[in-house]
Amino acid sequence: MTAHMPDRPATARPGMPGRHGTPPEIPSQSRRRQGASPDRGEFVRPLTRRQVDDRMWELGELYAHTSSSEPGISDLSDQAGSDAFRQRLAGHMRRPGFELLVAEAVRPSGATHLTACAYGFPVRGAGPWWQGLDEYLPENLFRVAASGKLFAVADVLVASRVRTHDLTREWNIARRLQKRLLGDHIGALGVTLVDRRDLDTYRALLAWGWRCLPAEERGASRFAPRRLLVLALR
Repeated sequence: MTAHMPDRPATARPGMPGRHGTPPEIPSQSRRRQGASPDRGEFVRPLTRRQVDDRMWELGELYAHTSSSEPGISDLSDQAGSDAFRQRLAGHMRRPGFELLVAEAVRPSGATHLTACAYGFPVRGAGPWWQGLDEYLPENLFRVAASGKLFAVADVLVASRVRTHDLTREWNIARRLQKRLLGDHIGALGVTLVDRRDLDTYRALLAWGWRCLPAEERGASRFAPRRLLVLALR
């Protein structure tokens, strides 16, 4: 399953919080299951733009695998989604400050394979704005963008278990990826957009430390199709 934030409103899963401005409860299993850190976790590392180009097909396959409702089963819609992801990624790579991280695990054979990915880029005070983000930013975040301290997290590709187990644990791979992205930009505030109907992604983001702005600080109507979430490293 994939935590796609701003670029896939048409394919968001159904579901919506019952009350405006009231975050849904974090899934109970994330509180109930508090297992130990895996003996061998994924290794997180950045890719250069050239490496992203070289592994574009592999990244597209990761997208298809993590977004498929039936892992291991590929169909035409998965392929179309994978192609669209590659096109988006190719466009985002041209933005100044673009950064992409991958997580890799070691197979018993010793070979490595991609298990997760996250990427983003700084949002500047002077456009071009990303995916209509300016329509959602309150005035105080415009000032943050003008100072160069606003970082858009565009996509987080993770397996379904990452969204349903140990969400609050620091070694959760989604948490590790987003922390590394922001950690490389000292003092930056993370922002992302999530479709209002995508309750699964919304809940996962809240459990990973993201938060909605209070009603008085929001830059968009409560009826806007997406939600703005922010993340600050502690």
